[in-house]
Amino acid sequence: MIEIKGITKSYTNNLKAVDNLSITIEKGDIYGFIGANGSGKTTTLKAIVGIHDIDQGEIIINGLPLLNNKVLSKSIMAYIPDNPDIYENITGKQYINFVADMYGVNMETRQNLSEKYSELFEMESHLDEQISTYSHGMKQRIVLIAALVHEPKIIIMDEPFVGLDPKASFVLKKLMKEIVDQGGAIFFSTHVLEVAEKLCNKIAIIKGGKLIASGITKDVTKNKSLESVFMDVQNHE
Repeated sequence: MIEIKGITKSYTNNLKAVDNLSITIEKGDIYGFIGANGSGKTTTLKAIVGIHDIDQGEIIINGLPLLNNKVLSKSIMAYIPDNPDIYENITGKQYINFVADMYGVNMETRQNLSEKYSELFEMESHLDEQISTYSHGMKQRIVLIAALVHEPKIIIMDEPFVGLDPKASFVLKKLMKEIVDQGGAIFFSTHVLEVAEKLCNKIAIIKGGKLIASGITKDVTKNKSLESVFMDVQNHE
């Protein structure tokens, strides 16, 4: 569903944040993206969803080049950033409806799914409150609810478990499995290596913008823990 073909992205002073990166995320994948801070994870994720342009390479979304099909590609994707920096002077319900309007979700579907996910994330009693009154975790949950209401086929998440309490994290992991069981695909970055090892069927490790290892989780880790593999990568010059 996502083909990342040799993408490169440089910032000032020709510093390559992403260097000739190639990864394929297929239908049914929960694909974990692992790397230290500054390794290029967020840049890659933002390139996939069309926030960042790339210098070289190509990104294919559901068989179509992202460059020439940004609106169509975005219509089947959801992006959950690491920081839920959203409009604060509206209510949670208004934010959900704002996102649903952008994706053309009909009223019956948005109502049913909003109720479903608000209950699962224990936000139903907070939907009429202004987002400015929310904690970080509540903002994260309202972003997740709004993203799920338009039933995306592809979900891109940057550190989705940061700020979530254990119950909300459990709910999110369960929903991730349900989405891919229904033919979707999820690509997400995380520093929570134990979660990635248990949840992801595939893993990619990036360092200094370059792909170090990728593939089926058990093939990447072999007889080691993901934490051990990651530390080996970080300690190897």
